[in-house]
Amino acid sequence: MNVVGSRPDGWWRDRDAALRRLCDELEAFAAATGEPVVAIFDGRPVDLGSPSSIDVRFASRGGRDAADDDLVAAAAADPEPDDLVGVTSDAELGERVRATGARVEGAGAFRRRMAAAAAGGDSVR
Repeated sequence: MNVVGSRPDGWWRDRDAALRRLCDELEAFAAATGEPVVAIFDGRPVDLGSPSSIDVRFASRGGRDAADDDLVAAAAADPEPDDLVGVTSDAELGERVRATGARVEGAGAFRRRMAAAAAGGDSVR
């Protein structure tokens, strides 16, 4: 959700459409870079079409920080967390993700990588 909120494009007026737009961007990013992408969203599940090259999840419970908790749990459960990059601009969540051994990238930096990939540029970590 940090990535959705990192662009003040009126996403709050139609959250479902904003999630669909982000999924489209993530699919293009995954196709261009070959990087695996998992998106974990807060809130109720919505129809996002049929993303084929990304893993879309909704938080396993409702409430505050639900997707954050799922992100940290996924990183902690991964046998090679140092290969993972958690995308968030939330400092506390970033600390929790780093504690699993995964790296963290800010939402703005990730948006720039997505834009570079869409333009045919190299994916820079």
